[in-house]
Amino acid sequence: MTVFTHIPHDDFVAAIRTLADLLAADTWKPDFIIGVGRGGLAPAVYLSHATGLPMLSVDYSSQVKDFADAPLERLAARTQDGARLLFLDDINDSGRTIAHLREKLAAGGAAQGSIRFATLIDNVSSVQTVDYRARTIDRTVTKDWFIFPWEAVAPDLAIQADAAAVPERIA
Repeated sequence: MTVFTHIPHDDFVAAIRTLADLLAADTWKPDFIIGVGRGGLAPAVYLSHATGLPMLSVDYSSQVKDFADAPLERLAARTQDGARLLFLDDINDSGRTIAHLREKLAAGGAAQGSIRFATLIDNVSSVQTVDYRARTIDRTVTKDWFIFPWEAVAPDLAIQADAAAVPERIA
């Protein structure tokens, strides 16, 4: 049986502050925060406000090429002119999203060292790694399906369908 774990708004804001503090303490400074659609969009807005950095977005969840791949090519080109980009998503779970983004950015010629990734929750058993995280889990142990504040308004059936879409995460 799936365990649905709601993340309270106050915990979400605390996670944003943790990421902002990690960025402030690092010598690497992004020029833009890139919210990864859908789950990284709300966190990116908050982190943009917390850091004063401008925010852009890419859409990966729709799987519509025009809205996913073309912006990644433009972002990769920006790095060739020196821009540093921090991609933010809600969770690094399987690593599939981050792998896709890295692949498309590399194919677009992104400059070495110009791209970093952050998540609110990082699964240590993911095939991908992130540079900044507010919280760490291990999916071999933690099988909860996390419901972030912006997802809490979705119908229960939609949340259940999202959780069931990749059963190995929660089984």
